[in-house]
Amino acid sequence: MSAEMFSLIIKALGETVYMVTVSMAIATIIGVPLGVILHTTNKGGILESPVISKVVGAAVNAVRSVPFIILMVAIIPLTRFLVGSAIGTTAAMVPLVIASVPFIGRQVETSLKEVPYGLVEAALSMGATPLDIIRRVLLPEALPSIVAQLTTVVIALVGESAMAGAIGGGGLGDLAIRYGYQRFRPEVMLATVVILIFLVQIVQYAGNRLADKLNKR
Repeated sequence: MSAEMFSLIIKALGETVYMVTVSMAIATIIGVPLGVILHTTNKGGILESPVISKVVGAAVNAVRSVPFIILMVAIIPLTRFLVGSAIGTTAAMVPLVIASVPFIGRQVETSLKEVPYGLVEAALSMGATPLDIIRRVLLPEALPSIVAQLTTVVIALVGESAMAGAIGGGGLGDLAIRYGYQRFRPEVMLATVVILIFLVQIVQYAGNRLADKLNKR
């Protein structure tokens, strides 16, 4: 493999890491509160509200039901409005965030359901407010599970970021399409696949270690 191709691979890897890191950060900031809303407004929740629960749940399910490649194309006008372009790594982050937020929301909701309700009841009996219960009971107790779930989302983002390369999103996917597939260079395709596998392994290992470290049970 030439020095020029090696340089392109390093650049593409940097673009992928940039897309995944920034998209995950933004999606987590939005998705975690969304998961809290889904859990607490559900039947029997500390902020039970059937209307909010159904509306938010329906919106989450609607976005999650759209395949990522279709979502990318469908929101091109929004992407262009937000970042001024529909192609490139920054533009690819818009659909990545939109696809990840409802996924994170459902994952966080699942983690919060695992918290024993007895802990919530104990907090309520001591006069804790719903906000206190969320901050001091639900989120701390569910944190190891949330970290494990977020690790799954990061891995999904790695795959989706590669898919974004199919329509000019940059990163390893774009490199594989333009140089590996279109120019018939199987060594480039193989290199990108190996790097993606290695990247996923690192993410999974780091996520598992962090979740184990946070688990005090």
